[in-house]
Amino acid sequence: MFTVTVIIVNWNSGQWLEKCIKHLLNQSISADSILIIDNASSDGSVEFARQISAVELIHTGSNLGFAAANNLGIARTTSDYIITLNPDAFPDPDWIERLLAAASKYPEIASFGSRQMEYGHTDVLDGTADVYHTSGVVWRNHHGSKLSPDDLIQREIFAPCAAAAMYKRQALVNVGGFDEDYFCYLEDVDLGFRLRLAGYKSFYVPDAVVQHVGSATTGGQHSAFSVYHGHRNIVWTYIKNMPGILFWILLPLHLILNLVTIVWFSTRGQTQIILAAKYDAIKGIGRYWRKRKQIQHGRIASLSEIWNVLDKRFF
Repeated sequence: MFTVTVIIVNWNSGQWLEKCIKHLLNQSISADSILIIDNASSDGSVEFARQISAVELIHTGSNLGFAAANNLGIARTTSDYIITLNPDAFPDPDWIERLLAAASKYPEIASFGSRQMEYGHTDVLDGTADVYHTSGVVWRNHHGSKLSPDDLIQREIFAPCAAAAMYKRQALVNVGGFDEDYFCYLEDVDLGFRLRLAGYKSFYVPDAVVQHVGSATTGGQHSAFSVYHGHRNIVWTYIKNMPGILFWILLPLHLILNLVTIVWFSTRGQTQIILAAKYDAIKGIGRYWRKRKQIQHGRIASLSEIWNVLDKRFF
């Protein structure tokens, strides 16, 4: 049987962290270790974790963000697989068992995504995978949709949502883990893209189920924090990862996407924050072009393989 470590990055998650830990302790197959990386929380959310011998609590001393905190946890373990779990995600009792069963059945797959249900709803999805569009826009597949028979079918996906995902540890090491410059938002999409470029694939495991609150500590999907980091990181993800001639062919579409988002958020009264996101994205282009050169130099996947996993719907 594979060994597995669960990493939970915590920052002022209040009541949710205790609930998450209790669900982890009730698994049919226990994790070999549970690491809670606490990003200098001030709300007492880690007090329950201190009392649990099965949990290792690591204090960072400052808010490192989701990406760097996960990398810290990855560096502290030698498990075969790493599970990333948000403190506001509550797994079913057989969640780890289902993920490990998929890993045994598909040993060539490097990452596995869960079926995420909206917390408090038995028939509404929080999402089934991360989707990457040819324009560079990203979304969580079927977020907010009613559960359908199609959502119960195993399949290849672009990348899993890191709120409840399992990765081969060696694959993470090979691609350099999460990009710590992202701080948070889209770091899982970026990681999934880099894994793809390195020749790895991802798989959706519909019977591995979690209940997910979503954006419980960041103010919601359209908060200034979420808009800034998400729309800055959209640009960086495209620059780093879109390979070869696809970069230039799809660049006009990506530029249009950015213009549309600026207009959209301006109509919502968020002009200052969306412009700050795009301004800082542009300032980082030089740094991210250097990262691009390194990533593309090591690319194994063909252009056609990447093209085939991009979403091409018109909307």
